[in-house]
This record gives sequence, C-alpha cells and structure tokens, in this order.
Amino acid sequence: MASFKDHLGRPVVAVTGIGVVTSLGKGKQENWAALTSGKSGIHPISRFPVDHLNTRISGMVDFLPSSSKGASALTYELAETAAVEAIEESGLSLDDFGGPLFLASPPVELDWHDRLALYKGGDNEDASERLLEVARSLNASDMFDSSQFGFIADRLADRFGATGLPITLSTACASGATAIQLGVEAIRRGECDRALAIGADGSATAEALIRFSLLSALSTSNDAPEKASKPFSKDRDGFVLAEGSAALVLESLEAALARGATVLGILRGCGEKADDFHRTRSKPDASPAIAAVKAALADAGLAEDEIDYINAHGTSTPENDKMEHLSLSTVFGDRIGRIPVSSNKSMIGHTLSAAGAIEAAFSLMTMCEGVIPPTINYDNPDPAIALDVVPNVKRDASVRTVLSNSFGFGGQNTCLVMAREPT
Repeated sequence: MASFKDHLGRPVVAVTGIGVVTSLGKGKQENWAALTSGKSGIHPISRFPVDHLNTRISGMVDFLPSSSKGASALTYELAETAAVEAIEESGLSLDDFGGPLFLASPPVELDWHDRLALYKGGDNEDASERLLEVARSLNASDMFDSSQFGFIADRLADRFGATGLPITLSTACASGATAIQLGVEAIRRGECDRALAIGADGSATAEALIRFSLLSALSTSNDAPEKASKPFSKDRDGFVLAEGSAALVLESLEAALARGATVLGILRGCGEKADDFHRTRSKPDASPAIAAVKAALADAGLAEDEIDYINAHGTSTPENDKMEHLSLSTVFGDRIGRIPVSSNKSMIGHTLSAAGAIEAAFSLMTMCEGVIPPTINYDNPDPAIALDVVPNVKRDASVRTVLSNSFGFGGQNTCLVMAREPT
C-alpha cells in the first residue's frame, strides 16, 4: 500500500476532481477530444469591433451566457462551471465543500457598460462633478462589487460552502499554478484535508487586446486564426489572447482513500522563483526559470531523469519560447531532445491567469489517458530550439510524471510536478 507521506514526511496530495472550460468547449471530455485531435479553438473576434486593430483573433469563450456581460461576470461563470465539474467528479458536496478556496483571477477593472453608465446624465459642465453626481444617484452595489478583486472568490466560497477566508491571487501568467501550489501547501501543513484550486480568466477585452498589442506580444496572423499560435516554430510571431478556466479538487491521499474517492493523480512538487529583470521580459539567461524547475523537482523528490513529459509554457512568442528551451536544456541536458515537450497553447491560446491551472488539468489527463496532446502548427521548426514538441499529431505513451511550466510577466515563475501514482 502506498505511503500517505512524501519523502519529506508531508501528507501526499491527491487530485480527485478536474473541471475545464476553454475555447475548445465545456467540460473535460469535450476539451480532451478536441485537444488530442489537434483542433484549434482560435477564431475571429466577434464580441467587439476590431476595425483597424493589428490583432483580430482570439481564443475567447463565446458560448457561455456571461460571454457578453463583461470580464467580471464571465470570469465568475468560468470559475463556477469548472468547479462544479471538478467537485461533482470528486464525489464531494456542491453546497458544502468543506475546505479552503484558492482562486487565480485577472486584475479587475470597471467594465465598459458600467463606465458608460457613470457618464450618463448630469448637467454640470465639470466632468468630475458630473461623475460624482451620477455615481451618487446610481447607488449600484453590483457595480461596486464587480470592481472588487476578492468579490468573485467570495461568491464562489458562498456557492460551494468553502471554509475560511477565500484567497484571490494574481501572479500574472503563473496564477493558475500558484493557486494549486497554495492548495497543496495548505494540505501539507495540516490546515485542511481538502482544498479547491481554480484558475479562471474571462478578461479578453478590447483594452487587453490593445495593451498586449502595444507590447508587440500578440500574433497578427489574422487570415488563418487556427494557425496563429505556433509555439517553438521559427515563424512564431506572438501569443493569442484567450479565456478559460480549470478547477482541481485537492485532498490528502489518506483522506481521499478513506472516503473511497478515485485518485486521478498526485501533486508531487511545486517550485517558484521570482525574476525582477523586466516588467514583461524574462531574464535572458533563464536563471529564474531554471531555479523554478529545479525547485519543483527537489520538492517532488525526483531527479531530472524521472520526468516523462513536459507541458511547456510555450506561448509562441519569440523570446519566451527561446528562454524556455534554454531553461529546459540547462536542467535536463542532452536528454531534453528525448523528452516529449508540447504546448496546449497552440490550440487554446494563452488563457493568462487560468493557464497554469488548465495546463495542470491537461497534464493530469495525459497521465490518466496515456495520450500526449500535440503542438499543432509545427510546420517550420526552429533549428535553435531542438525539442521533441510532439508535432501536429497526438502520441500514445505511458506517462508516469509530468513537469508543467508557467513563466509569467513580471518574473512570476511557477512549476508543478505531477505523478500518476504516489510513488
């Protein structure tokens, strides 16, 4: 029988429920079928006018009721939808989850329909006075709530009966992985037997598109949206802005087995390292990413030759893909050319705050299903990035361990190591 303690004497953390929503569809099975068939969820933007914009494509989630109601409403629905699926799969109560909630979500802004509401009415010619006058008359608590960073987590905690103060975090593109890490650490410290970790992002707004475009971070391959995201290819030209969510039910292995739960995988290790090199760029020598990978392996008690597959951050930006290759080749040496390394972002785009959670969910499914999703659009290999990216077609494989990378703007680097079995 497997031990309930890891190599450092801490409780082993198991995953007993997974929920996913991306532009590929709603739910684990719909997403997995599309992902492993190499289908792209990238499409032309129809949510708002894109005339004169350099980028007119995205991986937006347009099939949920809240898709046209603003970033806050959509982020909540994405999070709730994924959480319902994960909790139902775990067999726990939807109304009385009984553990803490860790939510990765985007920084909040007042949605445009609320901003416009503030400008309506008022006869005072002074703009600031007019805004104050209208704001006082609106008395709209829902507008106030939607602009508070912790509001979505508060609603989710009430919805699912989470315990304690719900945690909302934003560590850029590493946020989803960080939420999982916090849940793992809470269980390891003995603070709880279970935790709900969610990454959700519905903030693919016109402003976000323009901001990332001004940073020259986005692909402009508008004529063939499904071909726009091409991680590790020589002709990669930027990432594709996207939306999505994933939720994991985390439990101590002992508690999960005691109640007869099905164990979907084990969270073996977490590693993080800050990088203060630049607001958006990663450090060129990849030293923080290297340190994050090594920290995750050490936390998992695994050597470099014990990783079977790497779910890459793989954004499709020229610089980040180059940096990730440098970090992996430094840690894994010559063996990196023989380890499958694929990028889910080639199909779903970059879901920002949700990316780390979604990719962790897909990593767990890779081990459960024995199938490695491909990196699609790999038609023009970059000779400077010698990786086995599982090009264009899925691969059947027995995968026991996975490293999942999340390297975010502002130097937020978080890596997760997952395993199919406890030992």
